[in-house]
Amino acid sequence: MPSTLEQLSPNRVKLTIELPFSELKPALDKAYAEIGSQVTVPGFRKGKVPARVIDQRFGRGAVLEQAINSALPDAYAAAVAEHELVPLGQPDVDVTKLEDGDLVEFTAEVDVRPEFDLPDFSGITAEVDVLEVGDEQLAERIEMLRSRFATNTEVDRAAAEGDVVTLDLAGSQNGEPLDEASATGVNYKLGSGGMLDGLDEAATGLKAGETATFTSTLVGGAHKDEQAEIELTVTKVAEQELPELDDDFAQMVSQFDTVDEMKADLSDAIVRQARLEQATQARDKVLEAVLAKTDFELPEALVTGDFEARQQQINSQLAQAGLTLERYLAESDEEADTAEEFWTTIQKRSLDALRAQVVLDKLADETEIGVGQEELTQLIFAKAAQNGSTPEQEMQHMMEHNHTQEWMLEVRRNKALTEIVNAATIKDANGEVVDLTRLQQDGSLVEDTEVVEDEPAEQAEEAKPAKKATKKASAAASAPTGTTAVKPAKKAEADEA
Repeated sequence: MPSTLEQLSPNRVKLTIELPFSELKPALDKAYAEIGSQVTVPGFRKGKVPARVIDQRFGRGAVLEQAINSALPDAYAAAVAEHELVPLGQPDVDVTKLEDGDLVEFTAEVDVRPEFDLPDFSGITAEVDVLEVGDEQLAERIEMLRSRFATNTEVDRAAAEGDVVTLDLAGSQNGEPLDEASATGVNYKLGSGGMLDGLDEAATGLKAGETATFTSTLVGGAHKDEQAEIELTVTKVAEQELPELDDDFAQMVSQFDTVDEMKADLSDAIVRQARLEQATQARDKVLEAVLAKTDFELPEALVTGDFEARQQQINSQLAQAGLTLERYLAESDEEADTAEEFWTTIQKRSLDALRAQVVLDKLADETEIGVGQEELTQLIFAKAAQNGSTPEQEMQHMMEHNHTQEWMLEVRRNKALTEIVNAATIKDANGEVVDLTRLQQDGSLVEDTEVVEDEPAEQAEEAKPAKKATKKASAAASAPTGTTAVKPAKKAEADEA
């Protein structure tokens, strides 16, 4: 199966492939068999219609077209392997010659991974935040647990700090009501902060049925950072009684018998989570440094297609949430203030993610990184934990949506990134070297004699229900860059013999 390669640009090639009829014969036989089983011809049983009768009744061209389209993917794949190409998208295929009984010639133009050199990863450096874990974080986790199991008793007295009050809020500007600053039946613990400035002062001292008005700066919505008048009405005051921090409490909220054991487990969980956050920061910064040292151009069609796909996904998510982009920007913590700034940011992240994928794939190819079934299974379990589903559900989703190859590629890229991070030098802000080679998936270290398998008590914390529509390059690097599937060729027309 002879083939020739023409370099059209640094990242686009043209393959010219000859397919002799001797190699096309199996596809022709299959085409005749399939057509024969689908048509009814008087005098012949289904599936027993001779090839010459099919040619007479339906035309040789229809059979050739079906056979050629069936044979092209394998012929194309063989040419790609012969010339050691890495396609970054679908090829544009065109049959250029058809000499019946002799050969078929077709061309395939496709974007390919550009040639470039990987940097010396041992020369990559990155700085991360210091791993700071103290008693304050532990106290916060414990208070969170105590609050969840607190007892609220309605009282007939003025609200005081620590009470849980139920509020109706009505916001306005210059006498005009603001729906986004209004709500009913809001439960709020006085003194906890995190809502509106001035709310604690206004609500403290009020009994159920009493009203107060205060001015505050709105923290979200279309009028974010603007002043508004807020009228609040207390509808209920409840005194909150926290459970005692003792062994009985530890046994109620965890698998431990004593409060000291529970505290030790919570402290360990906090440290492990901090390690994982530090590792994520390191991976992001190392990958950014690698991309800064790597110079290559990506195919325009690939870049445009990925950005448009991200646009469509984000717009679809906003529509499902009943949000406009402007409202989303006003209510979220995105740095962009305008739609133009937002899409510019998304475009850059899209390009960075694609470049990261190409770098990681090249390293994986050069070092022959493989993916085992156990590693795919670990990814499935991780996705289940992240999505709040079960491994069985994730496995079913993978099979139904043909994600197997995509998820294996995700594992492969993550392994390549791990190799880069392990080769780089990472230090914290204090200049201390951070060694991530001993870090395990749960945040423990390999030399730990005992890895906690059960989630600690504080893991009852609610998972965040929504993810941002955009991700950094290291996370997006898990997505596939393209496909090598061949589109059906244009209808073949026989040359005159």
